[in-house]
Amino acid sequence: MVSLLSRHGPSVCLRAPALARTVTAVPHRQAQVADVGKGLETTTSSIPLFMNRKSAAQSTTPAPIVRLVAAALPQDRDEFWREVPVWENVSAKDFLSYRWSVANTVQGTAKLFKFLQAVVPEEVPLNELGTQMQSRDEFIADVMEGVAAATMAIRMTPYILSRVNWENPRHDPIIRQFLPLKSVLIPDHPKLALDSLHEEADSPVKGLVHRYSDKALFLPTSVCPTYCMFCTRSYAVGADTDTVTKASLKPTRRRWEEAFAYIENTPALQDIVVSGGDSYYLQPDQLRMIGDRLIGMPNIKRFRFASKGLAVAPSRILDESDGWVNALIDISNKAKKAGKAVAWHTHFNHPNEISWISKDASQKLFEEGVMVRNQTVLLRGVNDDVDTMSKLIRDLADNKVFPYYVYQCDMVERVEHLRTPLQTILDLEARIRGSIAGFMMPQFVVDLPAGGGKRLACSYESYDPKTGLSTYMAPAVTGRDKENKVYEYYDPIDTLPN
Repeated sequence: MVSLLSRHGPSVCLRAPALARTVTAVPHRQAQVADVGKGLETTTSSIPLFMNRKSAAQSTTPAPIVRLVAAALPQDRDEFWREVPVWENVSAKDFLSYRWSVANTVQGTAKLFKFLQAVVPEEVPLNELGTQMQSRDEFIADVMEGVAAATMAIRMTPYILSRVNWENPRHDPIIRQFLPLKSVLIPDHPKLALDSLHEEADSPVKGLVHRYSDKALFLPTSVCPTYCMFCTRSYAVGADTDTVTKASLKPTRRRWEEAFAYIENTPALQDIVVSGGDSYYLQPDQLRMIGDRLIGMPNIKRFRFASKGLAVAPSRILDESDGWVNALIDISNKAKKAGKAVAWHTHFNHPNEISWISKDASQKLFEEGVMVRNQTVLLRGVNDDVDTMSKLIRDLADNKVFPYYVYQCDMVERVEHLRTPLQTILDLEARIRGSIAGFMMPQFVVDLPAGGGKRLACSYESYDPKTGLSTYMAPAVTGRDKENKVYEYYDPIDTLPN
């Protein structure tokens, strides 16, 4: 097929970029922190917030500590969660407790309905200009009908729910990612699939995807702290829905041992991604066990833990009573001593997901020497304009989270309203590149349908914006009849020119 657009130079950006949407901050109430210091226990042997262990060992200065969080909050931190009516009386101590977060996570349709009844105003804007309104009951009915049609179950942490502008939920970029509205869903492209990347076909053992010659994806669990509507692993992640019976990946020792055995007995493997689900749902001892096993394998040089936790439940990083972050730090340090690299790959999609809590958590990880990289998914109506994507990249970089990938949204079912044409990602990269240091510039990629792996979006063999068809080759991805295979990505039908 002859390419209709050049693959070289700026000529790939032929379409005028979409009109930039304004990045609006989540409305916050200034801190009313009289209760922050109440009942905080102190000890002369405690470690101050963000002091690393080496510094702590050398320090002779006693410092206060909270049992559930690392230290008392500075008085200038806004308690933004109090904007949510059901949490208006929740103290900082409670909100920053991971145990409290888990107990107050909104999960399932019954809890979702009750929560929306409590937080949605009597009327909310129906259109973006706010000239038309809809009632609370109409909005909630729209959500519940969307949930019934979705492929993903509902689970949202208090943190991510508190970053929503509940005065205008229909047009909020966080709601758009996690709560489906039936009225915005559009028919699927005929080429969409539940397992669009053919992960199950590329799995030599259950829960281990081996696509690249030297790298494998280990899926120890199929649970996440918050479920994304656009999940590429909707065939397995989360509870069954009205539309999908999941190929569950329960965290059993037997299944894990089969995966470890395959990794150990495949010398070409050097790099392992530990994902799921989400690594946040591994217990600290499970995290340590997986880390120790991978560190002990001579063939493994690098591994990463994939988790959205920093974006949706960052207080866990500051909660010393939990143990998860200490396990991660210990694994990172142990791997370094063994000459191996460990990183945390997280997932922010919009600047509104970032707060002082996630900033403090990122700073703690930075001071403890944990490498954190971010993988963003390009989503229509969320981050598909230059202003929003640029701000996200810079905010992450400023918080020592390295922007790694921006993914074209996968061709998975029931998210056609969130996918963008390929031209959008090409334009974004062209417009943003050069505005920030190269080592902080993410790669804009397409994870090819049918298991072709990640390719730079601009490396297509051909792209016809009129038909929406782009083609790619992946010479390094072989096996399972993939040699010389041409991979196809399709733009959403509703974005094609008439």
